[in-house]
Amino acid sequence: MPVTYAKRVRGSRMTTGGSTYLPLRLNQAGVIPIIFALSFLLLPQMFATFFQTSTHAWLANTSSFILSWLQNLGFYGAVYFVLVVLFTYFYTAVTFDPHAIAENLQKNGAFIPGVRPGGSTEEYLAKVITRITLVGALFLGVIAVLPIAMQSITGIQSLALGGTALLIVVSVILDLARRVDAQISIREY
Repeated sequence: MPVTYAKRVRGSRMTTGGSTYLPLRLNQAGVIPIIFALSFLLLPQMFATFFQTSTHAWLANTSSFILSWLQNLGFYGAVYFVLVVLFTYFYTAVTFDPHAIAENLQKNGAFIPGVRPGGSTEEYLAKVITRITLVGALFLGVIAVLPIAMQSITGIQSLALGGTALLIVVSVILDLARRVDAQISIREY
C-alpha cells in the first residue's frame, strides 16, 4: 500500500517528502491459525477417547458418537476449514492494529494518497486488512484441508503431506533466499 511523506521545514532545514510502501502481508497470521484449529479439533477427540471406556453408558455412548463424527473425513475437513478461517481473522485482529498504524503514520507526517489522515486512514486500513485476510484465510484453509482431501481422493491413509509443514518449508526457503541476497549485496559494496 503506497504511503507518502509530506515535506517538512524544521528551522532552516527542509526535508523532502518521499514515497514508500506499507507492507501488508496476505497471510498476517502465519501458521498459528492452523495450530489453533488443530488443537481445538484434537481436544474433544482426546476426551472422547478417554471416556469411551467409561462405566456410565451415556458417557460411553456420547464419546462413541463424538469419535464417529470426528472420524468422518468430510465433517472433520469442513470443521477444520471453518476453524482455520475463523482463527485467521481472530489472530489478524489481535496482531494488526489499524488504529496504531494510522496514528504512527499521522505522527510521522505520512498519509495514504486519497485517504485523509487519522480516523479515515484507520477505517481504510481496517477495510483493506479485512479483504486481504479473507484471501489469506481461504488460502490457509485450503492448505490445511489439502492432506485430508488427498487422503480422501486417493484412498491412501498413509499419505501425510502436511500443509503446515509445507508452509514452514516455503517460509524458511524464502527467508534463506532473502539472507543470501542480502549477503551478496553487502559483498558488492
